[in-house]
Amino acid sequence: MSGPLRRAVRGLRWYVRELTDESAYERYVAHLRKGHPDAVVPSRRAFERMRTDRQESDPRQGFRCC
Repeated sequence: MSGPLRRAVRGLRWYVRELTDESAYERYVAHLRKGHPDAVVPSRRAFERMRTDRQESDPRQGFRCC
């Protein structure tokens, strides 16, 4: 793959990950390591469970259909 094409694919991948919030776990882990170095880093599964629970408990998020 040539340089410009590789950069375009990398940019597209970054955009899709940000759009779908797939990178939320990596951002959370970076936040914990920087601001709370002694905190235990949850597994990805535990993080997603915490995130889903938080969203479902917040009435501003709307309802969850399924």
